[in-house]
Amino acid sequence: MARFQFKSFDNEAVVFDTASGDTHLLAPFTLALFELIQSNPGMTAHEIEPALLARLGLPGSTPLTTLTQESLASLRTLGLLETP
Repeated sequence: MARFQFKSFDNEAVVFDTASGDTHLLAPFTLALFELIQSNPGMTAHEIEPALLARLGLPGSTPLTTLTQESLASLRTLGLLETP
């Protein structure tokens, strides 16, 4: 069984962590970031933002640095992402 189980709704999703038994509500951007990191575990910080832009279909000039950093911190706080 996979550690994380997802259930998507219109504009958000919940993720169930089978290791801890916790369920977390994720905003669409945070979910996209989480899924990206899960599917590319060796991804570097410099690769995350361009990959997110492509995944979300946003122009390359869209500023995501602050939102990405805040979302990464949130995922770490929730225990869904290991601290580097």
